[in-house]
Amino acid sequence: MSTDQQPRANSGLFRTKSVEQSIRDTEEPEHALKKSLSAWDLTVFGVGVIIGTGIFVLTGKVAKENAGPATALAFVAAGIVCALAALCYAEFASTVPVAGSAYTFAYASIGELPAWIIGWDLVLEFALGTAVVAVGWSGYVRSLMDNIGWHLPASLEGPDIPGGTFDILAFLLVLVLTVVLVLGMKLSARITAVVVAIKVTVVMIVIVAGLFFIVGDNYKPFIPPAVSPPGGTSGWDSPMVQLIFGYEPTNFGVMGIFTAASVVFFAFIGFDVVATAAEETKLPQRDMPRGILGSLLICTVLYVAVALVVTGMQHYTELSVSAPLADAFKAAGHPFYAGVISFGAAVGLTTVCLILLLGQTRVFFAMSRDGLLPRFFSVTHPKFKTPYRPTILLGVIIAIVAGFTSINELATLVNIGTLFAFVVVAIGVMVLRRTRPDLPRAFRTPWVPVLPILSIAASVWLMLNLPGETWFRFAVWMVIGFVVYFLYGRRHSRLGRQGRDAQY
Repeated sequence: MSTDQQPRANSGLFRTKSVEQSIRDTEEPEHALKKSLSAWDLTVFGVGVIIGTGIFVLTGKVAKENAGPATALAFVAAGIVCALAALCYAEFASTVPVAGSAYTFAYASIGELPAWIIGWDLVLEFALGTAVVAVGWSGYVRSLMDNIGWHLPASLEGPDIPGGTFDILAFLLVLVLTVVLVLGMKLSARITAVVVAIKVTVVMIVIVAGLFFIVGDNYKPFIPPAVSPPGGTSGWDSPMVQLIFGYEPTNFGVMGIFTAASVVFFAFIGFDVVATAAEETKLPQRDMPRGILGSLLICTVLYVAVALVVTGMQHYTELSVSAPLADAFKAAGHPFYAGVISFGAAVGLTTVCLILLLGQTRVFFAMSRDGLLPRFFSVTHPKFKTPYRPTILLGVIIAIVAGFTSINELATLVNIGTLFAFVVVAIGVMVLRRTRPDLPRAFRTPWVPVLPILSIAASVWLMLNLPGETWFRFAVWMVIGFVVYFLYGRRHSRLGRQGRDAQY
């Protein structure tokens, strides 16, 4: 009996979908995506989604509140956690070049129920991420409009503004990006490449210009003495590690670096979205590892450089929290650069929204093609070969959410969702190495199982540093997912139907 026809593949909640079957499904004409992306496109996507508000805002906030000049080391720590996960993603994406990222990887290795759980998780992660970033983009654009004397009616500035009810800019941004995604991946890649070039140029200007205003004494002490959080934390606002073990994370000191890493991790979210485009890549076996690892390396270097510059320009105790980079240049007597930073952030956030929306639609598409969601959504456009139905549906829903909802409190759900996906992918790599050692692997994660285990441990540690309230909300979303799976997904699963048909 071949590996592709193992009995366990069609039994119970942990039935697995073979890699061969996953690849065959991508060849069905009505459900096939167009292959148009190169390693360069993937790297641009990765850089485009990773570099967002994190580099312009989180850098100073974390330096002032958690780690001081050692914020650069916090970015390194967060980058290492992502690198461990990225090595696991690279093996899966090159071995199973199918849309769906961690969902598809879990289906091929751990089983249907875990795959559903991670797919459901990714739908929430990318949806919230898109909406949160769209609202952030709207704020930057309104600021730029105010600078030139243009003002929106208060009612259209969003619920975060006094008197505001609907964020028209965030709503329109998501709708426009939805149209771009429907028209094709290559168009999306070209637009992203232009915007990313502008964004990286702005970051480089900040780094190079800031070098001339660095004062060596601002780095002293590089690792400030450890202190307890002001006022302490209690209840659901406390990190989960404190609620479970009684350990209270500190600010500053060596442990403060890791506290900071759990915060700046948000700035790295997105490289895993690159894996969702595996099916639309011309040479996925070669180009997926290059795109994933290349984009992560570029962004880590840029983050560390920005952290060193901003903490060198102003002492960490004097940094502002809302716009630290821009205010650091103002303090140095150069407000022009503050405007450049706002422009770079506003332009750059468009690609973050675009690629997060891309990731969500591809996961939704893969789940519907497997029957776990209605198959209606897995039909591709006859001309553009894009999953236009889920793209339009999700785009409209997220546009409405971004327009009407103040969702800053839900941003941490994006963190926990991503880290959970990292854990599942690392487990999947180890499982697939044991169950399918015969699979051709263009890229192999080194030091298995040691590296995947380290990836799991690092991801769990960062998850434990997130508030208990975030864990509770995440658990509620997962419970809803279980209900949907048992009421619909399990009965309509194509894999399950094939198993039932084989019994008769």
